[in-house]
Amino acid sequence: MEIRSYRDLQVWQRAMDLAVVCYELTKQYPKSETYGLASQLQRAAVSVPANIAEGRARQHSREFLQHLSIAYGSLAEVETLTQIAARLKYTPDHQANEILEKTAEIGRMLNGLRNSIKDKK
Repeated sequence: MEIRSYRDLQVWQRAMDLAVVCYELTKQYPKSETYGLASQLQRAAVSVPANIAEGRARQHSREFLQHLSIAYGSLAEVETLTQIAARLKYTPDHQANEILEKTAEIGRMLNGLRNSIKDKK
């Protein structure tokens, strides 16, 4: 399949799904976390597909690699915030594990995409 847009990238599609799951999850957080942990998790989750999209829209592979690196960092932030929420009992273990499985898959996909771009350079 030819990649014409960032929307064609499976990693972007999976990252979009992750962002939606994170938003749904934070609805059950205490109201006191609206501007704290919930907001931070939402921003980190949105940053993953946003940076994939922005990087893909750039003209040079070096810039794309930089944005993929930022997306990977945001993914690590999602994992960390999810683990904090689980420790605070804001997130049930099964939901935290679901998010961690998704982040692991997206991480592997980001690494694969980064390696394929590096190989083409």
